[in-house]
Amino acid sequence: MNYEAPIWLPGGNLQTIWPALFARRTREELPRYRRERWDTPDADFIDVDWLDGEPPGPGGMLQHTQSPLIVMFHGLEGSSASHYAQAFADFAASRGAAFAVAHFRGCSGELNRGPRAYHSGDFQEIDWILHRFRAVHGGPVAAVGVSLGGNALMRWAGEMASSANAVVSAVASICAPLDLAAGGHAIGRGFNRLVYTRMFLNSMRPKALRKYAQHPGLFDRDALMRAKDLYAFDNIFTAPVHGFRDTEDYWKRASAKPHLSRIDVPALVVNARNDPFVPVWSLPGPQEVSDMVTLWQPAGGGHVGFPQGRPPGDVWAMPQAVGDWLLRQGR
Repeated sequence: MNYEAPIWLPGGNLQTIWPALFARRTREELPRYRRERWDTPDADFIDVDWLDGEPPGPGGMLQHTQSPLIVMFHGLEGSSASHYAQAFADFAASRGAAFAVAHFRGCSGELNRGPRAYHSGDFQEIDWILHRFRAVHGGPVAAVGVSLGGNALMRWAGEMASSANAVVSAVASICAPLDLAAGGHAIGRGFNRLVYTRMFLNSMRPKALRKYAQHPGLFDRDALMRAKDLYAFDNIFTAPVHGFRDTEDYWKRASAKPHLSRIDVPALVVNARNDPFVPVWSLPGPQEVSDMVTLWQPAGGGHVGFPQGRPPGDVWAMPQAVGDWLLRQGR
């Protein structure tokens, strides 16, 4: 990926924050989505937002079945309204591709029903979602995961190995913390703790409390109220609710990095080397991945930023580079 950050927006934090708040996401109007609700195997649900186009046919089958489909798995507390999702939707429309955002549980604006939420290594969830997309779409299916969604997707690709080829033509991760311990400790220090940790907790804690109201006793509510960082939140909520012993066990078992050598489907792993969430020393090297994995590690871009152009800039560089790569693999 030949990317250079604009000189008026220096540093990983500015390249993270500015694009999310101020940069142009689309060339014209924001994307319009059509929502579908999918029942999960465990009697819960997720919501899928399709880039609005032709209506689905019987059984949800898309009319434009020969078009390639790009499926996005969003980041922590993200959704189809996130800046990167809207930019990807704009890219897909420009290429005549179908596009859909699969919301993790509780991220579509409505709390899910079950006694669980979502987590960074949820490859079983990724698996049934991608199989469902493959069943309802007649053309090639490619998947892209952003941040948390990227780690979960790559964890799935490593777990599936050669079996992934029957489901997708290619996968890509963008700014994924593939070593969750490295990313978790980084976001809990200094400026990251003051800004990003506070932002995430302001969203995640109320959701967890609503989940507790649904399922009293699911976790230690008093301890959650005292949590000051994501390590503590994961230790009290994410880890035990999803079957992990504690935060350390969760980060170790959910990280995709140890599984990258097993990937046997075309895969692209994109990480900016100035990402404030992902220490550069933790990024995978060529010796740690299979021959099917392409590493793009530009010097700049921040965390899912990659702004370009004159102020206020836009965020089209990353969707175009990653999206074109994905579509080439499906030909």
